[in-house]
Amino acid sequence: MNISKPTPIQEKAIPHLLEGRDLIGQARTGSGKTLAYAVPLAEKCEPTVRAVQALVLTPTRELAIQVAGVIEALVSAQKLSVALLYGGRSLRPEYKALRNRPQIIIGTPGRTLDHLRQGTLDLGSVRFLVLDEADEMLDRGFAPDVEAIIGRTPNPRQTALMSATMPDWVARTAAKHLHQPVRAEVDAGMQAPPTVEHRVYSIQKNDKMEALRTLLDRCDGTPVIVFGKTKHGVKKLANQLDSLGYPAAALQGNLSQNARERVMTDFRSGAASILVATNVAARGLDFEDIGQVINYDLPDSEQSFTHRVGRTGRMGRAGESITFITQEEERKWREIERGLGRRFARQAWHRAR
Repeated sequence: MNISKPTPIQEKAIPHLLEGRDLIGQARTGSGKTLAYAVPLAEKCEPTVRAVQALVLTPTRELAIQVAGVIEALVSAQKLSVALLYGGRSLRPEYKALRNRPQIIIGTPGRTLDHLRQGTLDLGSVRFLVLDEADEMLDRGFAPDVEAIIGRTPNPRQTALMSATMPDWVARTAAKHLHQPVRAEVDAGMQAPPTVEHRVYSIQKNDKMEALRTLLDRCDGTPVIVFGKTKHGVKKLANQLDSLGYPAAALQGNLSQNARERVMTDFRSGAASILVATNVAARGLDFEDIGQVINYDLPDSEQSFTHRVGRTGRMGRAGESITFITQEEERKWREIERGLGRRFARQAWHRAR
């Protein structure tokens, strides 16, 4: 894969995982966490055993697809088979993949649980379990499905939790699933890559669209992610930009899987250089050369802020994070700053005259 030097999180995590230890791994976005668990996972799986030996759970379909791409590239020479399970598409190709008895499964919780309930997936031979974006996987929304899936895996087994943000409650919640885990932390107190420059603007709600257009005009075709709060709001904003001649595409949970994949392809290829997205694009996705992340709407927590900002400034590249704060969002912004343990310099947005 043309990688000769491990990143710090890979250097810390891989030896522990190769030794068979359970692990809680935390490192900022863009630090190479996927390979930090994928390399030991590949080493632990036995090609001659035709049963599921490793399971990776991710919160979004897009992240599952991305992780599968990394792991498939890693294990192809070892004759290990990978199956990808996620919702929003026909079950038929997944039935076929599972009948071939793959050694590695990458899936989202809902679809993985569907297969377990239908009897098309057996996790009785799993030796290596990974929760990617562990804080979200163990949060209230996903937790019941994730707990049910973990309950179908053997104990003992090796378990790794990986995320850029790891609140204290995650370790407490995970304690029942891990055996004497080691912690591998890199820049754990750093809430964004050091190469990201932050600009925060106080702004009137009615001025946001004009401000966004001004910022996009300055980008000159560099890939940008614009984060909105709701599915409807993201769709509306993307349509507005498109009607004004900006090459924008919307990524939000109501899209069909085919539509979501088309949006991702267009953005990665440069056909649409502006991705307007909900938090579905904030977790784990690795986009190259994102010059700017714009928080058009404020996220609901400091963790979401960290993950959004982490889409730029990856692997040492320079990036810029811009955040709009309306009067109604002042209280939420103060909560985010408290949660991050830092204050950001702020300026007023002045309308062009």
